[in-house]
Amino acid sequence: MSDRVRRFLLHGAPVRGEIVTLDEAWREVVSRHELPASVCARLGELSAAALLLAATLKFDGALVMQIQGDGPVALFVVECQTDGRYRATVKLREDAGAIADQASLPSLVDASGRGRFVVTLDPRSDAPGRQPWQGIVPLDGDTVAEVLERYMLQSEQLPTRLWLAADDRRAVGLLLQRMPDEGGREPALHARDDDGWERLQHLAETITPTELLELPAEQILHRLFWQESLHGFDSREFRFACNCSRDKVVGMLKLLGSAEVDSILRERGGVEVRCDFCNQLWQLDAVDCALVFADGETPPGSASYH
Repeated sequence: MSDRVRRFLLHGAPVRGEIVTLDEAWREVVSRHELPASVCARLGELSAAALLLAATLKFDGALVMQIQGDGPVALFVVECQTDGRYRATVKLREDAGAIADQASLPSLVDASGRGRFVVTLDPRSDAPGRQPWQGIVPLDGDTVAEVLERYMLQSEQLPTRLWLAADDRRAVGLLLQRMPDEGGREPALHARDDDGWERLQHLAETITPTELLELPAEQILHRLFWQESLHGFDSREFRFACNCSRDKVVGMLKLLGSAEVDSILRERGGVEVRCDFCNQLWQLDAVDCALVFADGETPPGSASYH
């Protein structure tokens, strides 16, 4: 399976790295949305970045990464679970108009300088000491990679570099991160290679977006770091999966209340809810909706995908 994050360390230096390739999972996302080329590429880059960041975290739950603003794209969202599930979506404004194939990230979401970058950590509901956490910062950077690099430096105090590329077939990302000192001193393992962090950055700068998109992960690492002593390889697989369900649709209708649902039924003859992530359409008629508000009953409803 090619949809995975591979992790590595530079022997003798305080540097860790990751490389992610998304093929099947990314194409599954692309197939469920009709997106301009530049929007597709930015969503792919954010997907790769989110999976790289998720692989550095030690918790059980979901990481949600969002870029939102006042441009033609209202919202980018990527969600990845520590068990390997992943999904992503975009919300375009109705008056977005034509979007150029090479549109930059600021032009898509930061038309008036009000763009925001949001990271949410949502532990599993049954996790001990469950406490969701959210960080919101102004959108600072001309690319997805720059936004993430500045966020990691400001919020985590971890120097981080990212190289990202995406098209409608593949999303790829490479991450390098300087590990924190231990107690104000470098561990003995790190003392032998003080310039490893700078050296690996310079090597990674030679990779092109075309090479990222065309070469397998192993060849990318060999192409860049064949003279370096990398070790500690392990990997984590990811797959496209959406957690929308009939029960969640029912819960949403209950939050709306019977009066609002009755109003929708009178106007439209039924209730339709389409998942923003997987594009599945949930349809409930008057009988289904009546069962929503009947004690002890769960409506069957129906689901379809277009």
